[in-house]
Amino acid sequence: MKLKLWDARDIRISYQEERETEKSLTTHTSTSSSFPPPRLPLLRQSLPKENPNPNFLHRLLVVNLRRDRTDDHLPIGMPENLCELHGERMPELRSGARQARTRQNRLDDVVPQPHQPLEQAANLTGRRGRGRGTNPAGVANNPVRPVGGRGRGRGRGRGRGRGIRVIDLDPDQPCQVPGVGAGAQNLLNQAVEAPEGVAGKDLAMDNGGSGDKLLGADDDPNATPVPERVQVGNSPVYKIVKKLGKGGFGQVHVGRRVTGGIERTGPDALEVALKFEHRSSKGCNYGPPYEWQVYSSLNGCYGIPSVHYKGRQGDYYILVMDMLGPSLWDVWNSVGQQMSPNMVACIAVEAVSILEKLHVKGFIHGDVKPENFLLGQPRSPDEKKLFLVDLGLASRWKEASSGQHSEYDQRPDIFRGTIRYASVHAHLGRTGSRRDDLESLAYTLIFLIKGRLPWQGYQGDNKSFLVCKKKMSTSPELMCYPCPPPFKQFLEMVTNMKFDEEPNYAKLISLFDSLIEPCTLLRPIRIDGALKVGQKRGRLPVNSEEDEQQKKKVRLGSPATQWISVYNARRPMKQRFHYNVEDSRLNQHIEKGYEDGLFISCVASSANLSALIMDAGTGFSAQVYESSPVFLHKEWIMEQWENNFYISAIAGAANGSSLVVMSKGTPYTQQSYKVSDSFPFKWISKKWKEGFHVTSMTTSGNRWGVVMSRNSGFSDQVVELDFLYPSEGIHRRWESGYRITSIAATPDQAAFILSIPKRVVDETQETLRTSAFPSNHVKEKWARNLYIASICYGRTVS
Repeated sequence: MKLKLWDARDIRISYQEERETEKSLTTHTSTSSSFPPPRLPLLRQSLPKENPNPNFLHRLLVVNLRRDRTDDHLPIGMPENLCELHGERMPELRSGARQARTRQNRLDDVVPQPHQPLEQAANLTGRRGRGRGTNPAGVANNPVRPVGGRGRGRGRGRGRGRGIRVIDLDPDQPCQVPGVGAGAQNLLNQAVEAPEGVAGKDLAMDNGGSGDKLLGADDDPNATPVPERVQVGNSPVYKIVKKLGKGGFGQVHVGRRVTGGIERTGPDALEVALKFEHRSSKGCNYGPPYEWQVYSSLNGCYGIPSVHYKGRQGDYYILVMDMLGPSLWDVWNSVGQQMSPNMVACIAVEAVSILEKLHVKGFIHGDVKPENFLLGQPRSPDEKKLFLVDLGLASRWKEASSGQHSEYDQRPDIFRGTIRYASVHAHLGRTGSRRDDLESLAYTLIFLIKGRLPWQGYQGDNKSFLVCKKKMSTSPELMCYPCPPPFKQFLEMVTNMKFDEEPNYAKLISLFDSLIEPCTLLRPIRIDGALKVGQKRGRLPVNSEEDEQQKKKVRLGSPATQWISVYNARRPMKQRFHYNVEDSRLNQHIEKGYEDGLFISCVASSANLSALIMDAGTGFSAQVYESSPVFLHKEWIMEQWENNFYISAIAGAANGSSLVVMSKGTPYTQQSYKVSDSFPFKWISKKWKEGFHVTSMTTSGNRWGVVMSRNSGFSDQVVELDFLYPSEGIHRRWESGYRITSIAATPDQAAFILSIPKRVVDETQETLRTSAFPSNHVKEKWARNLYIASICYGRTVS
């Protein structure tokens, strides 16, 4: 008995039009090919919006501190459910007129939250399809890290909570947070699992939720107070004079020598900065803070402040450092929140010089932003000298022993840095490298010269997701308008760098030559480091040599929605595809395939119309399917689990419906699936440890459905998640022996699962992106013994 498939929300077309658009092809030919397609750089863009905030002054005595609120920092090693920053505080202004201007700017500064659709709670009736094999289809039923010593800005608290819109005057806090990456927002999810048991299957639910917001350890009223007098190692005795500020785990105080001391800097300085970190803080779980190791390796490095003494006293680990002057954030506020091109150009070349010296030592900073660049003390010889502080998020980009570059990886649930200035690779959880410091510097320079970045103002648990999407979806032309051309050139160069590419520091510095004041005495910032670089390398004019950026595409392309198809080399076999298929005609095509000895190998959906791939190489012995208005109909899936069918292919439609295919003859022994409002990497990572691997994925609107199975035939598995197309990541995984085994995409993101098979197979694999279903391309691939292995429709690039 054949059941007619019907969906009231389906898009109807005439029988003649349908016959013209549906295709059914069969082939079996032989030749061979090789992978991979050419490497392409990634695209990052953003959109400008000028809205200068009211002027206000901060105290200029700053060292390694932030003028932030104490209620929005994210400490290192937070619980996995912690998603985002707290609401922000407005700085306290002194005059009624300035307060009025600020109130007006609050209205102008708001960035509305995207509409969040509500979950449908109605029970819908599913439909079933009759499969070929021994069992008929079942009946469908109704269904941060330490911010050591950052200053605390004065001000009144703002309300906080999901969806609150605030003016964003104060700087963002840095964080190292599991579960807050742009790929994993920890929204409300549902997991359905078939554990081993009765017939090898049962049901389990795993509900997650939005993370709670936490305060730093220093906000604990029971925390041990800092000692009134400090002496560590061979240091003099210092008396605590005043508190400069505090962050997630650290706090900075001014210490004055009890006896002696006549210098302003150095070991014999009268006053020093004392940085305290409590022994119970996350950064000190295993002894002294990691920052100590970095300072020990870098002490004496150009542009890094000197640490004179360090040690533990009582419950605190203490660093004794030079006092410095205002941060670039403070200077930016004092000059009307908009710096001149000359001043920002001087900052650019000196910052690049400092980062170069840091990178030569094998480290990346990991948190480049205005608050972490400080000037020397006012009225001192170093008052125009730039320093880079706060090494709490620094890490090695190359191995200390071998000198080899660190290995590429992506963990979408991990974010390190400050959301406003972080690179898109940091948002996506990729291993940090030199390009990330330079990209953060590009955003810092644009902020200083324009006074605002396009993604300021976003709030809520998915702030990192929205900011990363904004950074990648706006062109450099719009991002840098109306900045002088060198800033756009700088942004394009650093955002097109490969993971392990060595930056051309001299070329980056030379971009700004035309903007810098020729007279040394008139320069607002000393550029000693940049001059040394130029003397050593013969400072190249921008166009004097062949521009290496011309050797490759400056941008990968523009955001687009396309078909993504993956092809594997196979022995000649019979394969057939159908596309633009309405639900009412699914049964006809599938039954005809069954009669010809074919089984469904993969499915996809576009504009609520299905695409089917059927072939003779699946190894299945029986198959059932269901097209349902419910996204992954739980009751039907559980029923088929009881009949020893396992999910082998899934496709979700934009209208919330889905097509689920379950088969016998798979190698799977246990299966679990999850429905999530964001890509569920944390759940995937957990299941990997239990011996599961991803075997199917799909999306429905912005929802994700992921199926994981035991005994999948894979020895290892990784994820590539991107707001565009992760070309570089895919190629790096290919080079390490991984092959794409599942793909899915929403209108915003594309996810690729890459696996290493346990048994040796033909390694040839190719990918293709097309605006229309690749019917002609498939025939060409067949002629080379390449067959469709996975296909989806969603976010990519043109």
